[in-house]
Order: sequence, then structure tokens, then C-alpha cells
Amino acid sequence: MTLRSETPPPPADIDLGAPPPSDHPTVAQLKADIDSGRTGDKVRHGDVGMAMLGTCDEAGGTPPTPQRVKLARANEAASERVRRAADPHGTRRWTLPVYLGAVAAIAVVLVGALLLIR
Repeated sequence: MTLRSETPPPPADIDLGAPPPSDHPTVAQLKADIDSGRTGDKVRHGDVGMAMLGTCDEAGGTPPTPQRVKLARANEAASERVRRAADPHGTRRWTLPVYLGAVAAIAVVLVGALLLIR
């Protein structure tokens, strides 16, 4: 089995799927929202971390309430349009050449203007 360079190693290569909606969500469900790509800022793969979300809050004596987690899940959820625009798999390969072309064109215009001023 050949791994592509952007394929995460196990156990991060396991597709966890999106968690179900809940009236009493947990911090694990919020992390699963992020890992499933529901927030639109990450590809759909598990992310192994040293400490789970909410660990610091619990250690500080203020664990997140289900209401706060529910609010966080609602605020973090991205619309389908935002998820498509994030383009985590790099399907719009034309953007970098267009950007570099624009930078080069601006440089040529600036150098031309400096040469005309002299």
C-alpha cells in the first residue's frame, strides 16, 4: 500500500464520520465535528491530540456545560458553500499560477514605471 504525502498515518487515517445531533452534546462530539470536516476548516480525517478539547477547562474547575458545547457546535458548523470554498483537497490548481502571474505582472509594471521615470 502506497501512501500519498498528504495521507495521514494511522490512526489519523480513520474516517470517523460526523457525530449525530444531540440535545446534550459533549466535547468529544465537538471534536468529531471538526475531524469530520463539518466546520469547513479541516479535511475529513481524525486528528490525534495529546489532550482532548475541554481538558484544560475541566482541570481549571469549569468544565464546559452541554449548553456551551451546543452553542460551540452551532457556531462552528459551516454551510455547504463554505465547505466547498475551503477546497481542502486542492481541486482548484489554477489559483497559484494566477497569483504568481499577478505578482509577476505587478513587478513588471513597477520596473517599467521606474525605468520611465529615469
